[in-house]
Amino acid sequence: MKDQGTRRLVRSTAVLAGAGLLLAAVSPAQAETTAPTSTTTRTPAASTSSVDVAAMVDAMTLDQKIGQMTWTHVYGSSANDTSMAASNQARYGVSTPAEVVQKYDLGGVLYFAWSGNTANPQQVNGLSNGLQDAALADGGPGIPLAVTIDQEGGLVARVGSPATELPGNMALGATFDTGLARAQGDILGSELKAMGINVDFAPVLDLNTNPDNPVIGVRSMGSDAKTVSRLGVAQIRGIQQHVSATAKHFPGHGDTETDSHYGLPEVTYDRATLNQHLKPFQAAIDAGIDMIMTAHIVVDAIDPDLPGTLSPKVLTGLLRDEMGFDGIITTDALDMEAMTDNWTQEEMSVKAIQAGSDILLNSPDVDASIAGVKQAVADGTITEARLDESVTRILTWKAKRGILEHPYADPAGVGTVVGSERHLRTAAKIADRSMTLVRNDRRTLPLDVRRDDVLVVGAGSAWPERLAPMLAERGFDVTTELENGSSPSAAYRERAVAATADVDAVVFTSNNASGNPAQQAMVAALAATGKPVVVVAARNPYDVNVFPGADAVLNSYGYGVVNYAAVVRALAGDINTKGRLPVAVPKADGSGTMLPVGYGEHYSGRPWWSHGKHRR
Repeated sequence: MKDQGTRRLVRSTAVLAGAGLLLAAVSPAQAETTAPTSTTTRTPAASTSSVDVAAMVDAMTLDQKIGQMTWTHVYGSSANDTSMAASNQARYGVSTPAEVVQKYDLGGVLYFAWSGNTANPQQVNGLSNGLQDAALADGGPGIPLAVTIDQEGGLVARVGSPATELPGNMALGATFDTGLARAQGDILGSELKAMGINVDFAPVLDLNTNPDNPVIGVRSMGSDAKTVSRLGVAQIRGIQQHVSATAKHFPGHGDTETDSHYGLPEVTYDRATLNQHLKPFQAAIDAGIDMIMTAHIVVDAIDPDLPGTLSPKVLTGLLRDEMGFDGIITTDALDMEAMTDNWTQEEMSVKAIQAGSDILLNSPDVDASIAGVKQAVADGTITEARLDESVTRILTWKAKRGILEHPYADPAGVGTVVGSERHLRTAAKIADRSMTLVRNDRRTLPLDVRRDDVLVVGAGSAWPERLAPMLAERGFDVTTELENGSSPSAAYRERAVAATADVDAVVFTSNNASGNPAQQAMVAALAATGKPVVVVAARNPYDVNVFPGADAVLNSYGYGVVNYAAVVRALAGDINTKGRLPVAVPKADGSGTMLPVGYGEHYSGRPWWSHGKHRR
């Protein structure tokens, strides 16, 4: 049984130190009434709290210290939800989210949609407050939780509508606009805070310099280090008006051809190239980023033997000593196959701490993780003083961010902040500004809503069924042919070609067609009919290099509703196309560059180059 006296001492020490943790002792209902009523209240970058962190650390048991360094997901929609008890039992040996928090004295939790955590914003708020109750109850760690999520916007967004749907980081990158980047951060931070989440594992600061990158792509803001640095810092400042931001994935996941969820990537470039990938992270450090997340990749220029997550040379030598980061380092999820295929749970947990990480994130076997760290302390592989360093960072951060004193989120703030009209307008503005026209032969675009009958087809993975009714609502006479999957079949291609006889133009939605011969063949067949073919590249922006027969190519950087609403406005000519490529597009044969960073066309037909100067 856990030492309840020690737990009470931890809480009492904080109270006597002037932390004001009386809120920790109130019930959920009381917490709601005592939480701030203003939805615009912002957590300051530095709290005036006088918590005696050293005294708190001194009063903690070894189990409590390891618990503070352990952040993991839980299954369920509320703290005491038993509907996913089987999943909790299988992974943790207990039934409810609250019991997971209490069993391990968790320092933090991580939300996912697939674990039942994010059905809607009001539910998320209730889960967050309930888990804080569990942490502060007699059976819990006695210290409020870090409540975390990957809410990047676009492709990776764990909370969906009615939370604000953002068009994604590469769409933001195509605007080259730091004001919009700051606004995106403000949306993310304020909405998460209203839901009781105090850490956003965002923004992605990876430079997507490899068109074949299977895991970053449109999650990146671009390939230019200076631009990503500027937009990243602006986004961080917006997020950290409200909650903590996390720069990821250090030291850069943008030039890999392996997805670290399924294998261990390696990058072989030299130190000069690595330095370009480090620039956005250095800018984030200089701007006061609270946290940095590691990458499960081997970077030969620093450590050819261990991935960044487990490498002292990367996390301590490079990140701490050379780059001067003194905030919290968290691993990426330890249940990814880059880790689990190569190390046992005990090995990876011990090596991550030895490397310099403060957080063991989403271990696939928390019991084994804790046992491994305890054994490492017992045999001297890790000193307890090393754990104290990380626990001190975590508690200092919780004090600075006001989490120790104000862990609860006012339920009344959800309806007024999350998905507000102002936020939705900003998301639409980012999407509109991101629309990047990279080809417009014969001035195919904009289409004429008064005259053009349109056939909508495409890769099923690009959601043409979402775009078609939106074009119809705008006033186009729309015919559609649909098929699931990323690779259109020969039969689908034949149906689409036959359907062109009755339309004036074809809109084809593509999804990473550079590596998909079936999509390439379908566009070629459609172009051979003589009807104008417009490609909407709905994912990575490189597809133009494999569609020589397309009359127009418009990059949307996503197939969400907010992206496609802007596509409709661009196709109809309601907006001009102002987006510019945030990455270079190589020639299909790899012999050089087809289109440079900064390229984009207006409907006037004149290109713009570099960073936005329109040649006249």
